[in-house]
Amino acid sequence: MKIAQHGSNPFLTRVYRIVQLAPAKHPSEGPKHPMIMRKYVFILPAILVATGAAVVLISFRQATRPEEPHCHVPAADPSLITAAKKPAKGCVFKTVYEGEGLDPSFVLATPDHVLRSEQRGLEWLVKAQANDGGFGSGSHARQDIMDPHAVSTDPATTAMVGMALMRMGNTLDKGQYAAQLKRATDYLLVQVESAPKGAVNITQISGTQIQSKLGANIDVALTTQFLSNLLARIGEQHGTYLRAKRALNTCVGMIQRSQNADGSVQGDGWAGVLQSSFAASALESAKNVGAEVDEESLELARDYQKANFDANTGSVATERAAGVTLYAVSSSTRNSAAQARAANEAVERAKKEGKVAKDAPMDSKALEGAGYTPAEAEKMNTAYQVFNAAKTQAQADNVISGFGNNGGEEFLSFLQTGESLVIAKDQGWKNWYGQTTKRLVDIQNQDGSWNGHHCITSPVFCTATSLLILSVNNDIEHLLAQGAVKYK
Repeated sequence: MKIAQHGSNPFLTRVYRIVQLAPAKHPSEGPKHPMIMRKYVFILPAILVATGAAVVLISFRQATRPEEPHCHVPAADPSLITAAKKPAKGCVFKTVYEGEGLDPSFVLATPDHVLRSEQRGLEWLVKAQANDGGFGSGSHARQDIMDPHAVSTDPATTAMVGMALMRMGNTLDKGQYAAQLKRATDYLLVQVESAPKGAVNITQISGTQIQSKLGANIDVALTTQFLSNLLARIGEQHGTYLRAKRALNTCVGMIQRSQNADGSVQGDGWAGVLQSSFAASALESAKNVGAEVDEESLELARDYQKANFDANTGSVATERAAGVTLYAVSSSTRNSAAQARAANEAVERAKKEGKVAKDAPMDSKALEGAGYTPAEAEKMNTAYQVFNAAKTQAQADNVISGFGNNGGEEFLSFLQTGESLVIAKDQGWKNWYGQTTKRLVDIQNQDGSWNGHHCITSPVFCTATSLLILSVNNDIEHLLAQGAVKYK
C-alpha cells in the first residue's frame, strides 16, 4: 500500500506505519499478529480523532486573529448581495456595478487615529439630541450659544447628524446608536408630513445659522439627502420604507418648485451656491433610490453648478459663493462627478471595443464614437472637463485655506470634494482622505466635538459634518452607486 505525499505530517506518517503493520485483508489469509491487529483497531481511530481536534484548534486560532484597522460598516445583509469581490481587509461591501465587482484597491481602511477621533466625536454628538429627537444649530443672531441643549432643533442639523450616524454603521434596527437614529428619523418624517401643501420648505423655523449662511430652503435639501441615504439602507419590506418614500417624494417636489430658471434654488443665504449644490446632489441621490425626480430639473441643477467654473480659463464665479473660491469649485466638482465618470467609462469601453481609437483624447468626438448624440457628447465633455479642472482647484492649498480658518461652510466644501472623488471613481480620493482627515483630527476639540471659527459655528452641525468626512470610506458602495454608468 502507498500513501502519496503525506510529507512531514506526523499524524499521517503514523497512520501509514500502522497500516503497513496491519494484517492482509484477503479472505484466504488469517490474522498473523493478533496483538498488532487489536492495537491497530484501537490506535487508528484515536489518531484520526486527535488529527481532527488539532485541525479545529488551528482553524479557531486563525479565525480569532486580531483585526487590523477597520471600517464602522456593519456586515452585509446576505439578501442584498448580488456578487462581490474580496474587499480590502477590515471593510465589508456587497454590491457590484454594471457587471464589475468593487475594485479592492479603491477601498481604504480607517486608520487607528481616525477611528479614535470618530469615536470621540460620535460620543459627544449623540448626547446633543433633544427630547423631540432632533438636533439644533442655533440662531444666526446668537452664534455665541454653543450649548447644544440651549438651542431649538431644526431639520437641516438633524439630517446631517442622521447621515453621520448611518455612515458610521447604525441602522434603524442595529448599531450602538440605532435608537438615536430612529428618533431623529421620526423627527424628520413628522417635519415633512406637517409641512403645508405647496410649500418649498419643511419647516416654519427661520433665521437658523444654517439657513442664514446657506439658504432659506436648505432644510429640505439636506432632509432629501438623508431620506435617500435611509432608503438605500433599508429594504422595501421594512416598516418605515413606504412612509420614508412618500416623504422623499414630497421633499423632491419642494426642491423642484423652489428651482429658479437658471437651476439654482430660491432663498440664497450668504453662500447660496452651497444650498443649490446640496439641492442638486439631493435630487441625484433621490433619483438613485427611485424617487419621482424630473430629469429636466436635475439637468438644470447640474448645469448651474458646472457654469460656475470655466474649465478652459480656470475662472470661478463666486458671486453666490460669498466670494470664496472653495465653495464654488467644490460645488462644481460634486455636481459634475457622476457625468464625468459616465463619460470616462463610456469612452474607455468604446476603446476596448474598437469604436474609438486607443490614443484618442477625451472630447466630444470620442464621446460621439461611444454612442452619444452630438448634443449629449458636448454636455458630457463639459462635465468631464469641469470635474477634472475643478477637483484640482478644490484641493489646492491656497483654496482650502479659505479665510485662514474653518467654518461650517469649509467643512461642507471638504465633504463635497471627497464625495465627488469617490462618485467619479477617482483614485485621487485616497490622497484627499489622508490630507483632510489629518486636518480634521488636528483641530478636534478636547471634548470630541468640532466647531466653526466663523459663519456656521454650531458644534453640532460641524461635528456631524466632520464625522461624515472622516467616515466617507465607509460609504464607498453607496456613493459609487450614485455614479454607476448606464452604458448605451
